[in-house]
Amino acid sequence: MARKRVSEKEIVVSAPAPVRHKPATPRPPRRSVVAAVAPETATPVLEQIARLAYSYWEARGYQGGSPEEDWLRAEQELRAEASVA
Repeated sequence: MARKRVSEKEIVVSAPAPVRHKPATPRPPRRSVVAAVAPETATPVLEQIARLAYSYWEARGYQGGSPEEDWLRAEQELRAEASVA
C-alpha cells in the first residue's frame, strides 16, 4: 500500500483577512415593534395578542397546537372586542 507524502514546506499566508468597516452614514433609529395603535384602526397591540395566544397554549397544558393558529385566534378575538367597544 502506498504511503501518503507529507509536505515539509510551511504554509505562508500572504495577507490578513480584509477588515470590515462600518458605514459612514448612521442608520436611522429603529422603531419599537410593540407600539400602541390608534383606536380608530381597531388593531390590537402586538403585546396583547402575544399574551392572549400564550394563554391559549397554557390552557392546552403547554402541548400541541400551532403558534400561528393561536396568534390568529387571539388577533381575531381582540379585534372583535375592539370593534364592539
